[in-house]
Amino acid sequence: MDALAINVAANTNQPGFRGPIDEDGRFEYVPIPESEPTRERVPTYGDLELDIDTPDDTPVHLDPTFAEYACCDAYTYGDPHGVKARPIADLSAGDRLYFYATLTSHGDAPANWITPDWGAYLIGEFTLARDPITEEPESFPWNAHLARETFDAAVLVEGTNESRLYDTAVPLSGERGIDANNVVTDYSEDSGKGPWWRRPLRFDNAGANRLRDWVDRDAYPPVR
Repeated sequence: MDALAINVAANTNQPGFRGPIDEDGRFEYVPIPESEPTRERVPTYGDLELDIDTPDDTPVHLDPTFAEYACCDAYTYGDPHGVKARPIADLSAGDRLYFYATLTSHGDAPANWITPDWGAYLIGEFTLARDPITEEPESFPWNAHLARETFDAAVLVEGTNESRLYDTAVPLSGERGIDANNVVTDYSEDSGKGPWWRRPLRFDNAGANRLRDWVDRDAYPPVR
């Protein structure tokens, strides 16, 4: 395995809404609320200074962290759930971990590659600085799971300085949010059937190279 994409960020379950994608493809990365007790103060929605209405005093589970994002100084991610943790643990230093989110279209005239209503989009990526860690580390940059009263991550990863939060989202959906585009059905090992937008998407070496070309495109084909 050379690349993996996993779902993160705000959704209709937590906190009950999706982050926005604007007419030109720019978007807001909105973390989910923190659901567990913490041993230290963690950022709130107010600290993140988002351009959308959020409950400012609600603590957030800021994971993944991106060095260029508010309240962050490194690229880290942790996950306690086997469905994501197991494939992440199979990655190695130098592999890429991509993050995708479901985003709601905002604006009256979105670009024709943006899915009406909502869609799934890549929002950032890590190049792994080291092999994934599967136990509580003695030394690691700040991560939301390390801030919890009880450390619960089944895996932790750290990205190199080549990692990034995208300026513009990268589409994974087709004409409708539930429709997978060819990145999912042709490049990854996923069928694109059922709720694919919640599943980890695995890419072999050839698929990972095609995904890299997709991310680096100057324009995307229209979906409508």
